[in-house]
Amino acid sequence: MIKVSVMYPNTPDVTFDIDYYCNTHFSLVARLLGPALKSVAVEYGLTGAAPEEEPAFIAMGHMTFDSLAAFYAAYGPHVTELKADVPNFTNVKSVVQISEIKM
Repeated sequence: MIKVSVMYPNTPDVTFDIDYYCNTHFSLVARLLGPALKSVAVEYGLTGAAPEEEPAFIAMGHMTFDSLAAFYAAYGPHVTELKADVPNFTNVKSVVQISEIKM
């Protein structure tokens, strides 16, 4: 099982519409990626390690797939449409990490 994490850095001028991200963007993701997408989770940053610290990421979206091949097969045909939706919810460039889930 793999996890694709799309993380949005918390910069001084960041804008992020968490409602759009959760309700509209992830509906699009689920529709386009179909049954290859096994689960999703969205996190919205509150603080860093100490209460007075800003979170490193304003938001993170996590998606799981059975394999890397399954992710690429589902995502590849729709990458242009998914990326075109990003300006509807944020002005920051995401950082993506693909990981193998060990536990």
